[in-house]
Amino acid sequence: MTEPIYVETHVRAPLDRVWELTQDTELHPRWDARFSRITPVEELAGGGYRFRYELRLPLHTLAGTGTSLGERHRPDGTRTSALRFTTPDRLSPLGPGRGYWRYVPTADGVTFVTGYDYAPGWGSVLDRLVLRHVVGWLTAWSFDRLRIWAETGTEPERWPLASVLAVWRPDRPRASRCRRAPGARRRPRTDPAPSVMDDAPATLDQLEAP
Repeated sequence: MTEPIYVETHVRAPLDRVWELTQDTELHPRWDARFSRITPVEELAGGGYRFRYELRLPLHTLAGTGTSLGERHRPDGTRTSALRFTTPDRLSPLGPGRGYWRYVPTADGVTFVTGYDYAPGWGSVLDRLVLRHVVGWLTAWSFDRLRIWAETGTEPERWPLASVLAVWRPDRPRASRCRRAPGARRRPRTDPAPSVMDDAPATLDQLEAP
């Protein structure tokens, strides 16, 4: 059984700024290398919206649809965003999936977390051995590019994906700055190990299918 993807970073910037950079569909693809374009399609009756997404590759453009629902005001001061996505593209390594973002205010910024899972598009063996590691790394690298933008104002276009080769630049985005597994929690030995998706907000189950 494959583990869902988990990435966590700490951003020393105001919560509203992190929310803006991640929720605005024009700003989001600028830092997130998993997307080239996100286009809202319609509002959902139960809240949130439906969107189309694209990822432009050298020889092909992957495309799909998704739904998203954000919680900006919660009693504990945190914020969340739930997501479901799918694609009819047989060339996509990611099939249907679901996930979430959590925004946890701290004394000096925001802890920004994602957890998500998907059905493998290219088979479970290749996904487990290669693709899931690549997707997780790309998510973490994108999160660090977001952090740099929010903290310093350096626009993400300054750091294209090829900048991973600029090893002489300590200020470049680095996936290794992000945590890739949740912190350990005490639990009775008889309890099963928690899943990343156990921490998903309730809105994920309420969200319409893409």
